Amino acid sequence: MDTDGLFSLTPPAHPAGAETAGFASPSVDAPLPVRMRPATIDELVGQEHLLAPGAPLRQLVTGSSPMSVILWGPPGTGKTTIAHLVANATDRKFVAMSALTAGVKDVRAVIDTARRERRYGGPPTVLFIDEVHRFSKTQQDSLLAAVEDRTVTLLAATTENPYFSVISPLLSRCVLLTLQALEEDDVRRLIRRAVTDERGLGGAVTLSAEAEDHLVRLASGDVRKALTALEAAAGSALAQDVKEIDLATAERAVDVAAVRYDRDGDAHYDVISAFIKSMRGSDPDAALHYLARMLVAGEDPRFIARRIVIFASEDVGMADPQALLVASAAAQAVQLIGLPEAQLNLAQAVVHMATAPKSNSVTTALGAAMADVRAGRGGVVPPHLRDAHYPGSKGLGHGRGYRYPHDDPRGVVRQQYAPDDLVGTDYYRPSDHGAERAVGERVPRLRRIVRGSATPVTGGVTRSVTASAGTPNHAAAGVRAEDASQSSADSASEVIAQGPGTVTDGVAAVDSDQKPEDDSGDSAGKEQP
Repeated sequence: MDTDGLFSLTPPAHPAGAETAGFASPSVDAPLPVRMRPATIDELVGQEHLLAPGAPLRQLVTGSSPMSVILWGPPGTGKTTIAHLVANATDRKFVAMSALTAGVKDVRAVIDTARRERRYGGPPTVLFIDEVHRFSKTQQDSLLAAVEDRTVTLLAATTENPYFSVISPLLSRCVLLTLQALEEDDVRRLIRRAVTDERGLGGAVTLSAEAEDHLVRLASGDVRKALTALEAAAGSALAQDVKEIDLATAERAVDVAAVRYDRDGDAHYDVISAFIKSMRGSDPDAALHYLARMLVAGEDPRFIARRIVIFASEDVGMADPQALLVASAAAQAVQLIGLPEAQLNLAQAVVHMATAPKSNSVTTALGAAMADVRAGRGGVVPPHLRDAHYPGSKGLGHGRGYRYPHDDPRGVVRQQYAPDDLVGTDYYRPSDHGAERAVGERVPRLRRIVRGSATPVTGGVTRSVTASAGTPNHAAAGVRAEDASQSSADSASEVIAQGPGTVTDGVAAVDSDQKPEDDSGDSAGKEQP
C-alpha cells in the first residue's frame, strides 16, 4: 500500500525486510553515510547506555518486546539507523512515514490496515514516524488508540525535546530513549571504518592524522556530517589523482562547519540558556562563544538584545546601574545599524554584563512584592497619598496630611507610604556587590527617617525637634502649605544640608524641576485620575 507521504517497507507479497523504497539495501552510488549504516545492532557505535543486554533499545531491535518507543537525539546519532535495524531484524511488518509529508488520513490508513491484518492472523505492524515533532496535535491524537491497544508498535524519531513537541498522552504511552551525541572516539572509529570498509571507500584513499582530526572536530558528534565531509574530501583527492586526504584537502572540501541551531527548536532554548548562565556566572569567554554561536546560526539579533536588556536588571541590577544603559544602547544600536556591524555592540554589552558585579536584589524584591499582592495583602492606598486634583477630592480627605519631601533639606521626611498592613515590610534587600554596597548603606538610614525611628544620624548639623506625626506641612496632594517653615517639624531628627546637592545622612538631596500645582491650577502635564 502506497499513499502520499507513506511507503510500506514490507509489501504483502514479500517477507519482512524485503527491499523496498527508502529502506532497501543501498546502491553503490548511495551517499557514504547511507552505505555505512550498521547491518546489525552489534555494529552500532555509541549509545552504550541503551545497548546493554535486556535494554529497551536491544529489545526493540530484536522484537522481543512490543513496546512503543520515541527516539530523541541530535542529528547523526543513529535514530534512522535504529529504524533500519528494526525493519530488517524482525518478522513484523514495518511501515515508515515522514511527518513532513504525511497527514491524518495516512496515519489512519496504516492503522486500519494493521488492524485488519491482525484480525486475519497477519504479522504485527511497526509504524516508524520520522520527525514526529512536526506532526500537529490532531495528527498525534490519531495515534493514541492504536498505540494504546498495540494495533501498531510506534517507533518515532525526533530531534526536538519531546516534552515540548510531543503531546503528553502519546508520550505516556511510549518509552522515551535519549540518544547522545557521539563522542570524538566514536566518530573517529566510524571514519576509519568508512575509509577501509568495502561498503565505504574500500581503501581507495588514506586519511592523514591532521585531516582526520579536522573531520572529527567538524562533526561535533554528528557522524552523518563527518561521513559526508569525508566523502567530499575523498572525491576531491581522487579528482586530483591523490591517494591521501591531507588537511588542506579536507578543509577545501568543507568550507564552514554547520551550526546545529534551530531558531524554533530545542537547541535554541539550550543555547540561550547557556548564554544567560555564562553571563550570570561572570564568564565573558563562554558568553561570547554562545553569542557567536547564535549570530553564526542566524539568530534574530533583536532577540539577543532583548535578553541582554532583561539580564541587566535581573542579574546585574543595582550592583551596576550603568549595565541597563549599556544594554539598552546595544539594543538601540541593533535597531539603528543592524548586522553585521551591530554584532560588535552586542559583544560589548555581553562583556559588560559578564564582568559586572551581580545582584538579583531587584528581582527578589519585585517577586516578594508581587507574591504579597497575589496573596491579597496591601489594602487601600493611604488617604494622604491619593490623588487630590479632581473636583470633590478634597472633601474626601484625599491628600490631607501629605508632606512634600523637597521641603526638607535632606529630601526625605517621615511619612507612611505603604498600605496599613504592609507598614514595616522590607522587600528590597541590597547586596554588598559593586555600586549596591553604597545603596545598602543608605537604605537603612532612609527607612529610619521615613518610618520615624529616632536614631542618631551623621553628616551635617543635627538638632532635636519635637515629633508630631500628625502635623501636615503640605496641603492636598502636592499643594504647597502656606507655612513652609513646618516642612521638617515632624522629623525625628533633622540634618541641615550643607548646600545644594549635598549628601547628608547618606541621602542625596534630589532637585525637582517641577513644583506641585496650586489648588486652582490645572496642570496640562498632570496625570489625570
